[in-house]
Amino acid sequence: MLGDRSFGDMAGGDRPGRRALILVENLSVPFDRRVWQECTTLRDAGWEVHVICPMGSKRDTEPEAEIDGVRIHRYPLRAATGGPAGYLREYGSALWHTVRLARKVGPVDVVHACNPPDLLFLPALWMKRRGARFVFDQHDLVPELYLSRFDRGQDLLYRAVCALERRTYRAADIVLATNESYRDVAVRRGGRRPEDVFVVRSAPDIDRFHPVPPEPELKRGKPHLLCYLGVMGPQDGVDYALRALAKLRDEVGRTDWHAVFVGAGDTFDAMVELSRRLGLSEQVQFTGRVPDADLVRYLSTADVCLSPDPHNPLNDVSTMNKVLEYMVMGRPIVSFDLREARVSAGDAAVYAPANDEAEFAKLIALLLDDPEQRARMGKIGQERISGQLSWRNSQASLLAAYAAACRDHAPVSAGDPDRAGKRQRR
Repeated sequence: MLGDRSFGDMAGGDRPGRRALILVENLSVPFDRRVWQECTTLRDAGWEVHVICPMGSKRDTEPEAEIDGVRIHRYPLRAATGGPAGYLREYGSALWHTVRLARKVGPVDVVHACNPPDLLFLPALWMKRRGARFVFDQHDLVPELYLSRFDRGQDLLYRAVCALERRTYRAADIVLATNESYRDVAVRRGGRRPEDVFVVRSAPDIDRFHPVPPEPELKRGKPHLLCYLGVMGPQDGVDYALRALAKLRDEVGRTDWHAVFVGAGDTFDAMVELSRRLGLSEQVQFTGRVPDADLVRYLSTADVCLSPDPHNPLNDVSTMNKVLEYMVMGRPIVSFDLREARVSAGDAAVYAPANDEAEFAKLIALLLDDPEQRARMGKIGQERISGQLSWRNSQASLLAAYAAACRDHAPVSAGDPDRAGKRQRR
């Protein structure tokens, strides 16, 4: 086990003037839990950490904030609507604000850009010319995301996002991958050297996120509680889960359950309407986003948790945060059979054939009837999260990546804005 001193040495945190700037467009910070854990890890290793991100709609609404020593610079951003033109407006606005705020932050040693979209290499290149090293944190495979979300095939826009991904890989000094599947893409498709790609898996903070006593009243008078946690977008499978619950009721004959769907997203209203059309309104509750304390209450009471992400090019190779959060809470999981779902959950989940809603429903019923199996699976999940999948291991990989990025790289001086450019020209 590495102590704090070792972490600081690995990341160069004990050298003077180390500054990192993390760029995020997809979520606000600290709401983005992965980014926030990276921020605090770097801070603890001695880095001065700045973040540029959009404002949230209900939280993270201040334009400037310093939270636990991390300095956050936020900009207003309206999410895309109306097709490609809406995305151009969103991304154009985000890039303009990012460059504006990066000028305010000043010189940094590392610019750390988190996708999607694969456009943040543009401000990163501008900062590289001023002496920064570029760490690309690949949260999503955007070409696979495009195929999975829009179902338009390999059209002109698909080829465009592939080109942007190539440009991002080419510009980066170091790549962070969320799992081995993403690492393989960075090496195979991105042409990156294996030694320049570091796997930094997402993982819940087990000090903050842990079970509490169950609250039977959350089951609304039913013997069992089913729980879904996560984003509700076109590729997230909430529609698959609802149709599976209808089959659980109609084909399996089980009505001894109440289900809670926690989260929000582009398809939230459509999923509420689908639930109504399926006749599930009395048994399915949609909470929207809730505070962490309420989330923990629901998960601690749940008998079975649902991971209904359908098999598609993105989901098969992506690590689902909800699976990890179910595991840390000791909950058994029903999932479709996805490559990275098996890597994460192992025997903490049971797996229905890809996109087979009837089998998904049958597996829910089997777990509801077997409390001992549920307990065994929950224990396996907690052991995996506290062991091989722990954030502690990801911390070591993150700081090793920063050490590699900063090798033979003199610290930028915040007090001398011309220094980085002079060093770059030598």
